[in-house]
Amino acid sequence: MASANISWSEENFSCPICLDVFSSPVSTPCGHNFCRTCINKFWDEQVQCKCPICNKIFDTRPDPQVNILVSEMADQFRTTVRVKEKPCVEPGEVPCDVCTGTQLKAVKSCLVCLISYCQTHLEPHQRVAGLKKHRLVEPMDRLEDRMCKKHDRLLELFCKTEQECVCLFCTETDHKSHPVVPLKEEYEVKTALLGKIEAEVQQMIQERKLKIKEIKDKVEFNKKDADGVIADGGQVFTALMRCVEKCRDDFNQTVKERLKTTEKQAEDLIKELEQEIEALTNRSSEVKPLSHTKDHLHLLQAFRSLKDPPPPRDWTTVEVRPPSYAGTLRRSLDQLEETLNMEMKKLREAAELKRVQQYEVDVTLDPDTAHPQLILSEDGKQVHYGDEEKELPDNPQRFTLFTCVLTRQSFSSGRFYFEVQVKDKTKWWLGVVREFINRSGGTKCSTHTGYWTLSYYNDVLVFSGVPHVRVPLRAELQKVGVFVDYDEGLVSFYDVEARVHIYSATGYTFTEPLYPILCPMYHGIGTNSAPLIISPVNQTD
Repeated sequence: MASANISWSEENFSCPICLDVFSSPVSTPCGHNFCRTCINKFWDEQVQCKCPICNKIFDTRPDPQVNILVSEMADQFRTTVRVKEKPCVEPGEVPCDVCTGTQLKAVKSCLVCLISYCQTHLEPHQRVAGLKKHRLVEPMDRLEDRMCKKHDRLLELFCKTEQECVCLFCTETDHKSHPVVPLKEEYEVKTALLGKIEAEVQQMIQERKLKIKEIKDKVEFNKKDADGVIADGGQVFTALMRCVEKCRDDFNQTVKERLKTTEKQAEDLIKELEQEIEALTNRSSEVKPLSHTKDHLHLLQAFRSLKDPPPPRDWTTVEVRPPSYAGTLRRSLDQLEETLNMEMKKLREAAELKRVQQYEVDVTLDPDTAHPQLILSEDGKQVHYGDEEKELPDNPQRFTLFTCVLTRQSFSSGRFYFEVQVKDKTKWWLGVVREFINRSGGTKCSTHTGYWTLSYYNDVLVFSGVPHVRVPLRAELQKVGVFVDYDEGLVSFYDVEARVHIYSATGYTFTEPLYPILCPMYHGIGTNSAPLIISPVNQTD
């Protein structure tokens, strides 16, 4: 049937199957409306009865009833909208070249006249004998571009050699020996090629979008990393300023104490002098009256009773020397330098540990790799040495000589960090190993054989280098942190509780996956029975 003018209302009264205005509209159990004929025909062609819109499947074929409301509104819509053939040419349609004023849609194009005709203007070609011989084809726009310039014939072939469109006459002249195919065949080839090119372009676009996201994420990460470094640096400088202030206060206190000592010395001398002055004044009070008496007898008798004065002190050499501050400032600065160096090292290592702790990974122990005499916790976080060797199935991944166990997780790139509690143990070793190490024994543990480990035995700490490296032990270790930068070839160990760096192995090239490894070693008649524990990272300032 004729289509009504396209509008919003028409969409509401169109069958989703035929796209025309409803005819005897019925409703399915799921609530959607269709023409009775359309939905019945649709179900006839389906194995299962389902709704064409929501795909709801019905166990039995419904018997849809007419939707009276939709039917009445559709009828009203037909009477309101004038249904007629539109004279205007829609976009994408070929217009009639003969029409004047409003152009109608062409129904045929003549390859002789090179003109497109609507149904009305095509009538002479269907009636006049001479025009009946003209070749009529489906409507084509730009007919002149579709004709061979040399032979004035339709371009309907494609020359593979020259890669150009040709007419039938061209294949008998200039392109006589060239392979040619119909345009449709070459069109399908080129369409497929364009589809491939489009897919490749889209893939490259997606790759570049991902690269943009990767760069933006890296920039954001760098910003956060920079903020963290600034915060850590702020803490370091604050601590260093406290050291400087303490050194300044100690220096000031030293100077003040020396001044106070000098002042006390002066006060004691003044007190002694004042005591001597008082004694001399008393002596003068006794001597002066006698020196003025005229009574000879009295003077002689009184003179005999005068007490001898204490021997006078020679004050000519006595002086209050100013306190000497020579070297005080230099000694304070030297002490400050030593303190700052120690504090900076301590703060730097603490900041370094805090930074690598950001790369914490959650690892659990793999029982399939554990030596038969090791006992693992259910959560895979603890391991200790057992008294009896368990009967376990043969497994090439299991350690049979060293009492070791690997984690389930391995790492082939980037950075990772984990911590292991070694508290109350007298011997142990831990670190990382490459995947294809010899697990049946007979091989010395070293970096050459794929072991980057730290071991503790008889109060000695050793790294498995070549040769082995004895590492200074500051205090009893409680927890060891292990950091690996796979791409940089770096393995570092930290004393977590003291927040100091223990040892770093650098300059390696890793080519295999790396696995964290734990070895609690033998229990030593109960002295080494404590477990090794993989602990969560607790970042503290």
